[in-house]
Amino acid sequence: MLALAISSDSPNRLKLTETDEPNCNENEALVTVHATSLNRGELRLLGIRPDGWIPGQDIVGVVERAAADGSGPTVGTRVAALVDQAGWAERVAVPTDRLAVLPDDVSFVSAATLPVAGTTALRTLRHGGDLAGQRVLITGASGAVGRFQIQIAREQGGFVTAVAASRHDEDLRGLGAGQVVASIELAAGPFSLITESVGGESLAHAIERVAPGGTIVMFGSSSGDLTPVGFRQFVPGHEGARLQTFAYYTSGSAIGADIATLIALVAAGRLETRVALTLPWTDIGQALDALRQRSISGKAVLTISG
Repeated sequence: MLALAISSDSPNRLKLTETDEPNCNENEALVTVHATSLNRGELRLLGIRPDGWIPGQDIVGVVERAAADGSGPTVGTRVAALVDQAGWAERVAVPTDRLAVLPDDVSFVSAATLPVAGTTALRTLRHGGDLAGQRVLITGASGAVGRFQIQIAREQGGFVTAVAASRHDEDLRGLGAGQVVASIELAAGPFSLITESVGGESLAHAIERVAPGGTIVMFGSSSGDLTPVGFRQFVPGHEGARLQTFAYYTSGSAIGADIATLIALVAAGRLETRVALTLPWTDIGQALDALRQRSISGKAVLTISG
């Protein structure tokens, strides 16, 4: 089968290559991949993984062979899934607890945006507990995760302040943000939950705005800058607040169930996916450039043909 594997002699460090078919464990279904979406974390992996390694985490497609242990969907079922690697391939072995059935009224391209970004949004917000009536601050709000966080937090009854460039104001308000500010310094706290993906000064300002007993969930550092953190940043005024790190791969099981929750919201018209760019996987270089240059607002989706 074909896969996009890392190749140091390629300009994009990726090359469409013939590779072995996946070997499925008892609890894994073989999925024929129809589409995948790009995540910013994959840019970093392209620079550090060895030749021959296959990236890719978000996959949607059709079950070609059901799991041998009888778990999961049957052959021919449309599915969405999150895998740790090897998603940029024609076929992927997927543990059935990471699969969700995809109804006919949700397209492959739309569903491809959900696994990493959607589950990250859902699971980071859970650290805030019951959000009904709570004030939530979201930094990096115009990104894929931020857009999902705004919608889910609003769906759960939270009042959302989003931090994003002013050109995103109308768009993010349309998703459910009660307030959009161009910088975190303009966000008037306190906030019971802050989701923080920028790092550096942004995280320092987040600490200044977290409510006593509140939570800051750190799930990225797009600035690349470090933040000095000390006890006196929390007292007085932010007693009992906590910093919580988040990575999807250490966030617990039942990823498939969370993807199913997100799909149900999309099918009901209560969660908008934003596909900014759709390209065949042979044009991976163009998609990677758009991601690096931050020239798109929304997800880049690659379609895969057998």
